[in-house]
Amino acid sequence: MTGVLHGRVALARSFLFVPASRPERLAKALASGADIVVVDLEDAVEPPAKDSARQALCTRFGALEPAQRGRLMVRINARGTAWHAQDVALLAQLTGSGLAGAMLPKAEDGLTLASLAGACPGLALLPLMESASGFHALDAVAQAPQVVRLGLGHIDLQADLGMACGDDEAELAPARWSMVVASRHAGLAAPVDGVTIRLNDPQQLRADTARSRRFGFSAKLCIHPAQIAGVHAALAPTEAEVAWAHRVVDASRLAQGGAVQLDGAMVDAPVLLRAQQILSRQQAPVGSQGSYGGSARAE
Repeated sequence: MTGVLHGRVALARSFLFVPASRPERLAKALASGADIVVVDLEDAVEPPAKDSARQALCTRFGALEPAQRGRLMVRINARGTAWHAQDVALLAQLTGSGLAGAMLPKAEDGLTLASLAGACPGLALLPLMESASGFHALDAVAQAPQVVRLGLGHIDLQADLGMACGDDEAELAPARWSMVVASRHAGLAAPVDGVTIRLNDPQQLRADTARSRRFGFSAKLCIHPAQIAGVHAALAPTEAEVAWAHRVVDASRLAQGGAVQLDGAMVDAPVLLRAQQILSRQQAPVGSQGSYGGSARAE
């Protein structure tokens, strides 16, 4: 079961947040088409409501079907907060009962993740990179036990660094690039990009998700069910890309693996790999081939 859940987190395209303090929204979130639903104990819950939200999550989780549990993650409060220890205790209680994984905000060192892994054996972990300290320790975070993929918390990161990004967030290009490199080096699935805060702007959502694809991200955090379809569509390869990929694969097959020209361009091993990656993303269901043409790191 652990391998199945890790694969589900590794291959998910969309992660939809729902407040743990609003358990009545969980059914709608699960019916939204999101690959993973993230029950949020952190930013979405005010401090006075943390305890009741935690209890509500525990109660509602017990009533879910196994398939629903397998699409659920929990974002806990960061280490150093007054609620972290109790959140970890809840995760330990739910681990082994089909929970898909845990999201750790403001991840800044590998030791915290190792401690969380020890408390929740086998649980898929998704640390959020949201601070200068986190990026300074990026490789250690990526290589920590049970980490399946990295997520970008770009709004918190901007606040931590005192940045004021434009709509295209060009200023964050180094952060996105470094996350993709660290993920590949650690054998993780491609990382998860941050949220689009404009709820009624499908054009901005499409542009943000297209940028994610260009950088090598393969999933996105979402804050409203209406964003799910747009994210999935923007992450899917276009008809032209699929047609090109099929032609590359066919040309390589005819050349018996050797280099060959197609449309005046050379088709060699890296081009073939790119074509295979495009075809693997073509309406690939969660649980199939990995984002880099292989599986996420095994634990």
